[in-house]
Order: sequence, then C-alpha cells, then structure tokens
Amino acid sequence: MEIGAVLDHLQLCSPQPEEMARFYAQAYAMCVTAEAGGTWLCEGPGRAVAFAPGKTHSLGYAAFRFADARGWEKLRAQVPADALCELPGGKLLDAPAFALRDPEGNLLVFLHRAAPDVPATGAVPEAYCQHFGLRTADPERLVTFYEQLGLIVSDRVKDSEGVLRACFMRSDRLHHVLALFRAPEGRFDHQSFEAPDWTALRDWADHMGREKLPLVWGVGRHGPGNDVFFMIADPDGNLAEISAEIEVCAGDRPAGLWPHEQRTLNQWGAAIMRS
Repeated sequence: MEIGAVLDHLQLCSPQPEEMARFYAQAYAMCVTAEAGGTWLCEGPGRAVAFAPGKTHSLGYAAFRFADARGWEKLRAQVPADALCELPGGKLLDAPAFALRDPEGNLLVFLHRAAPDVPATGAVPEAYCQHFGLRTADPERLVTFYEQLGLIVSDRVKDSEGVLRACFMRSDRLHHVLALFRAPEGRFDHQSFEAPDWTALRDWADHMGREKLPLVWGVGRHGPGNDVFFMIADPDGNLAEISAEIEVCAGDRPAGLWPHEQRTLNQWGAAIMRS
C-alpha cells in the first residue's frame, strides 16, 4: 500500500541562486521572491521550487506532503528519534513537519498540510510538482532505504549482467515520485512538473518556444511510466521536465523489469544515459 504522500517542492543549491530562480520563474510561469539567507523562492499553481546558495547539482531538500494526518503520523512514528534532523527554514515549510537524511545525505522533509492555493501567473496550462531524480553510485542502497520509508518500486532497469541501472519508486498511485540512476557521481539529476494531458504538453512546449528556451531532450515517451515528456536545462545544467499522462498504478501492480538501453528511457528515439 502506498504511503499517500506527494512531492510538494524541492530546494536546489546553486552558486547562482537568484539567476536560477529567475530562470525557473520564466520557464515555468512562477512568481519569484527573495527570502532570508540568500535563498529565493518560485511559486505557481501546484508547483514551487526554492533555491539556496551552495554547490552545483546538489539537492537542498525534497519536501513530501501528506494531506492525511494519519499517514503523516504513521510515518513519523516509524522514524527513530536519533534519525531526525533539524528542519530547514522558509515559508514553504511552515507546517507540521519532520526531516531525515537518506544514506547519501539527501535531506527529506515530510509535511502535513493541504496543497497551497497559489494564483496563476501566466497563460500556461496546469503543471504541478510530481517527481525528481537522483544519480548515485549505489542505487541498491538507496532503493532499500526508500522502501523502508514506504516507497514502492514500480520498475527496475537492469543491464545484461543483472546490475541495477535505474529504479522508479512511487509514494501514491502515480508511477514514480523518485527516479534513481546509477552514475559515477552522486548528484541531483532532474525534477518534473506533470501536465494534464498531451495537448497541455504541446502548449508548454510552445511556451518554451516563445520564451526562447530550447528543448534539450524530447518530445519523447519514457518506457517506465509511459509518460510523454520533454526536458530543458537550467543555468547550472540540471534537467527540468514537463511530462504528461504518467501511468496510474494499481495497488497490487507487480514491479516491472526493463533492459538497460536507450529505448527504455525514450521509446521514440535517443536518450540521456547516465552510465
């Protein structure tokens, strides 16, 4: 049974947080504001990203939201007291919350509140925070950790020798909230905003064209998740995705297995291979 949390928002670290915030505000039609400590915040309907000073390609934290107090309380009760971390500050974390780190030091925050009501900032389709990806030299270790938190494996990608190359894990019925990719260096990989359908994806691509922001991958269709997508690159070189029509998984769906090849990551053509 899925834990019922959804991705609320991410904080990304960057040596140029203001430039990053202004880029995401332009690309994803969000309002941008400065916060204390040199951090910046972008907000739009269903989507938000925070930016803090720090190293390129690093995740400040990932915040998951529970609408159901019982689900939040159940997970909180499972976390040992000595595993809890100090909560970051910021407007987006003003709610009952707790934090812990995964084995590679990525900070995870779990909130209990309703989704924020943020007005639209431009004539673009809907899109909400849906999933993010991490690169890791040891995906098996992270899969084990996130399974213990209650995430469920939807699909694995293995090479011809049986080595795990990628894993897609869900926290609700949508195919994945977290994607893990084997790579030489652990780092943040990408985040994805989910649009309602194929037509909305097209309209988002038109928006990127009007803003003169080139697509660096796609339009394509992922194998795991079966979603249509495209990606752009932010000023630090992180990937940022719009996807649509991601698979909705039945509660008893068995984990799938895919071969490690370009067609797995893009059934329509070339793919970005992390290893």
